[in-house]
Amino acid sequence: MLRDEDTEADFQRFLRRVDDVTNLLQGLSSPDWAVQEKAIAETEKRLREQGGGGEEEESRTTANRTLINTSGTARPGAVDTDGFLAALEKDAKERAQRRRRKEQLANALKEQGNEAFRAGRFALAVQRYSEGLLQLRDKQELYTNRAQAYLKLHEYEKAISDCEWALKCNKNCLKAYFLLGRAHLALQHFPEARQCYEKMLQIDPQKENLVKECVSQARLEEKRVRDEERAERELQAGNVTALSIQELLQRVSSPGQDILYYTGAIRLLAELLNDCTGQTFFRTNNGFSILRNEAVRGAFCAGSKSPAEVELCVSLLLLWRAACAGNEENQRLLLAQPEVGAQLAELLSSGSPQIQRDTLALISLCSENQSGRRLLLRQDLSRWLQLLLAFVKSTDARADAAMNILSDLAGEERFQAQCRALLSTEVLPLFTQLLECARQVNQAALARGVAVLGSLCADVVLRAQLAQSRGCWQACLQLLAGSSDGSSPGYQQCVFAVLGLMMNMLLESNSTIQDFAVPISGRCLALLNHQDGKIVTRATGVLSRALPASPSAVEEVVQAGVVKKMLKFLKAGGHLTSSYAIKTLSICTKSSRRAQEELLRWDKRFQVLLKLLEAEDELTVGNAAFCLSQCLQLPGAASSLLGSSVVLLLLRRAAGDSPRASVQHNSAIALGRLCLAEPRHIQQLRRLNGLAILNSCMKHLPSS
Repeated sequence: MLRDEDTEADFQRFLRRVDDVTNLLQGLSSPDWAVQEKAIAETEKRLREQGGGGEEEESRTTANRTLINTSGTARPGAVDTDGFLAALEKDAKERAQRRRRKEQLANALKEQGNEAFRAGRFALAVQRYSEGLLQLRDKQELYTNRAQAYLKLHEYEKAISDCEWALKCNKNCLKAYFLLGRAHLALQHFPEARQCYEKMLQIDPQKENLVKECVSQARLEEKRVRDEERAERELQAGNVTALSIQELLQRVSSPGQDILYYTGAIRLLAELLNDCTGQTFFRTNNGFSILRNEAVRGAFCAGSKSPAEVELCVSLLLLWRAACAGNEENQRLLLAQPEVGAQLAELLSSGSPQIQRDTLALISLCSENQSGRRLLLRQDLSRWLQLLLAFVKSTDARADAAMNILSDLAGEERFQAQCRALLSTEVLPLFTQLLECARQVNQAALARGVAVLGSLCADVVLRAQLAQSRGCWQACLQLLAGSSDGSSPGYQQCVFAVLGLMMNMLLESNSTIQDFAVPISGRCLALLNHQDGKIVTRATGVLSRALPASPSAVEEVVQAGVVKKMLKFLKAGGHLTSSYAIKTLSICTKSSRRAQEELLRWDKRFQVLLKLLEAEDELTVGNAAFCLSQCLQLPGAASSLLGSSVVLLLLRRAAGDSPRASVQHNSAIALGRLCLAEPRHIQQLRRLNGLAILNSCMKHLPSS
């Protein structure tokens, strides 16, 4: 074992000797005679000091000290440099061979230790890693692996020592800092644990999520210890609440009593847990072992409950809510109980609305923090989704509570991973059924459920699956078809949420979207007259993303008057709506001659487009320049711009340094087409010293 000061000093000497020999070799090989002379002198000094040292010192070396004449005159004590270098080289090769053999043995022992660790034989793993270190005392992995085994054996001081040795081998070893933090945390050395985690972040900023989780764990553990120390002081001081909690817990644990007896005691307990100290007393007095009482457990787990069992179950749920409110350690202990985890889903599907409400309230309380969410997600997600989405059909607070939980869980990677596996078989069928009966469900809750599904589109795999689902598109279109200005506020919330979901799905490009592009565009076009401005904006956004998928969709919306409608939105000046509107116009003018003609007709002298060319939003500017370039192919379009500021505006954009290449590219094309169609614009361009830019612009014109 490498534990005492002598061993550490020996290890440090070993590392220094390696560096010293390397430096000597470099000095003796130096072309600088002064450096070489200094190295020779240092070598002779070391040889005199070491004499005929033992074989156990690997860095001790013997050299051929035959005297030579290097300048025609014999120098007493001169060293045969070539012979010495040859001896050093030979020694280095021998030591390298020994090192390789030791490395092979150390690696073999490390693998044996790893196998023992995986098998749960931690003491044997420690033995194998230690044997490996006898071969190579500077092998970092052996220290960190042995530290990990020591942690499993709860030998935290030894784990700390091994992590420190690993850091001597590699000062930036992340695993060593991670394990060192865990060991300090186990010993309740909280500042030291935090320092280890902060060091990890300094070494690798990409480990931010891991570090946050570690720091959170340290914070919770420190809070638990401080709470329990305070509770113990209160108990020693004769705190009445502590004594009452102890007495009531004894009552609940006593066997052979009537259910009503236990219900009353549980209710009284819940009233006492109104602060952190009371919650801590409950935990430290084994309050979460309450289900060990067979009568209490039987009532809690009963499938078909009597009125008395319902009352006891409701009382238990109230007690747990009181114990867990704002107390993550208590939440962890509660959800770690197998009976509780397995029974929560059963309680959600029970026939008692009161049990359902209180169960939802308890789950919602736990889902508000990350540690609680992760504990909840150990359950069967398929069952949970069915149960939570089923509450959308309820007309009371249960629907909101269920959607609160779903919203909280949706941000967790584990939830998203499970959704990827269950989307087509579990999630989408439930979701589409709810959309199809939107008039009969809690519409505000349904809107929140749709928003959760929309947020899942941030995951590219889930988004691709959703965008491929014909059933999902059909259900969305069916809900939009039922919208009108006279619809209920709840239904309008659903429409708004569905449009947001559709916008996210339209970030994909596939054959399903191509098939649905025409009906999607038609539904959105109908919504452009809606009284709710937020719905109009989102409908315009969906339109701008759906049209590129289908020339037929473009043709239909142009015939239906979309150009005039988009110009109206652009004149109104709303930023988000304007960005969607100009994008829609750019798509329409790209492929539709009629759209170009209508834009020329309804936007006199392109006043709207010229105004957009001055906008700050570069995407808007790029699309405006693109629309203008398309329309300039029409007879008379360029002439209508004589006397305007169009040349100056386009020249600024074409010659600018916009991060978006499309802004310069589209402005250059528009400027080239402008001057090509109406040469009189060249005069203004010449006055602005822009002919060189014009020549450059001409390169962007299509060869046709």
